[in-house]
Amino acid sequence: MKITYTGRQVELLPAQLKKLEARFSKIGKLLDGKRESEAHVILSLERHLHQAEATVNYFNHQLVGVGSSGDLFNAIHSAAEKLEKQALKARTKWRDTKRTPRKEEVHAEPEPAVGPEVEEEAESEAVPAHRVYRVNHHQKRKPMTLDEAMLEMEKDRDYLVYRDAETDRVTVLVRRRDGDFDLVEG
Repeated sequence: MKITYTGRQVELLPAQLKKLEARFSKIGKLLDGKRESEAHVILSLERHLHQAEATVNYFNHQLVGVGSSGDLFNAIHSAAEKLEKQALKARTKWRDTKRTPRKEEVHAEPEPAVGPEVEEEAESEAVPAHRVYRVNHHQKRKPMTLDEAMLEMEKDRDYLVYRDAETDRVTVLVRRRDGDFDLVEG
């Protein structure tokens, strides 16, 4: 990471510059992929208050950390911490939005024909397959009463989801194994 310093009424010694470069090298590791990024640090002194402003351009976004303190190095460290937090946030945001895996669709393959002896063994060992019923919610359906839902259930259905005409709530009518019905109101 290239670091340029501008001091307004502040001069830094070479030993102090080494300390600052070590502090900003961590931020440089966070930001630098295969390119060189550039940071600009502005140091100023107003009466007894030292101010430090660090600016980094990261993929056409400016990351800015501002710190102020009575001590120059505390101001620089607080600005660097703020810049580091912004760099982590920008890096994770960039990574998470650009690298999401695509969901793969599972296609059902037809089962091969099997002889009757092998088929009986497979039925005894296999777990019964679950059926998935697709509901077309795009059809405009009118609300039903409980009697109309009971008539609709006579068509060999195990359950029926409908909107009740009296309460205008979604209701589920389920056929029990003993032949009776359960009514679940939403």
